[in-house]
Amino acid sequence: MAKKKQSNSLGKVKMSRHLKKEWQIYSLLLIPVFYFIIFKYIPMLGNIIAFRKYSGGVNIFGEKWVGFRYFRQFMRDHAFWRAFSNTLILSISYLAVRFPLTLIFALLLNEIRNVKWKKFVQTVSYLPHFISMVIIAGMIKEVVSLSGPINTLISSMGGEKVSFIQEAAWFPPIYIISGIWQALGWGTIIYLAAMTGINTELYEAARVDGASRFKQALHVTIPGILPTIVTLLILDIGGIMGSNFEKIILLYLPSTYETADVISTLVYRMGITGGNFSYATAVGLFEGIIGLILVTSANFLSRKVTESSLW
Repeated sequence: MAKKKQSNSLGKVKMSRHLKKEWQIYSLLLIPVFYFIIFKYIPMLGNIIAFRKYSGGVNIFGEKWVGFRYFRQFMRDHAFWRAFSNTLILSISYLAVRFPLTLIFALLLNEIRNVKWKKFVQTVSYLPHFISMVIIAGMIKEVVSLSGPINTLISSMGGEKVSFIQEAAWFPPIYIISGIWQALGWGTIIYLAAMTGINTELYEAARVDGASRFKQALHVTIPGILPTIVTLLILDIGGIMGSNFEKIILLYLPSTYETADVISTLVYRMGITGGNFSYATAVGLFEGIIGLILVTSANFLSRKVTESSLW
């Protein structure tokens, strides 16, 4: 016990010395810590109004306790189940297409040996990520409009123009394709950073054994970045319920609610626009719980199957 206490006291002394020496670096943590406390953790107290009747005003915790009334209400609401299914369809479809394409694009970038050409491709592919979502939505509307380039091409080939932005069936393809264009290049950054940590001797050994560039990527590069792939996949699965709210609300119309209305836009309409704050909070809380279950399950399965996980 005496040795344990002595080691603990020595550890505390070392930690205090380290903090005194590096206090400038640790002080940089104050801004993100306060940000998360003020804008992420404190607002979680507002979830209490999912169980209380709240109609605005000074009493931020509601007027009276109603239990699971609003949860039962949205469970019987057709609009909720439509938004729930649209959220899953859009998010899973987008993930199923974007995730492998991002990995493939990162592998292709890694194979470029001309440094100038590689930097040019990276710069061009990164640019859409830095464009404002409002501008992105405006560009999409112009491209798919009746006078846009797509309809101009269709009419020049003798076809009839299509009002893509107003037809519900076309919303998922527009959402997925534009999302890939916007996120493909930016999504390769972490993969390329992970590839720099792979031992170059493994590639040399593979070349000596006669492995082609494709086999080197398959048997050296991918196994080398597998923990990164798994981590990003877990994070993406955890975010399935959180669709791109800004993009959808800028693009969707009442005529496309059938395929475009997701949980986040339903919460916005019911809460901010409709003033039904308790109902919207209940739906948002349900969405958060589902997201927590998804990321926990994905992490558990990853740890069992690949022995790599977030925690």
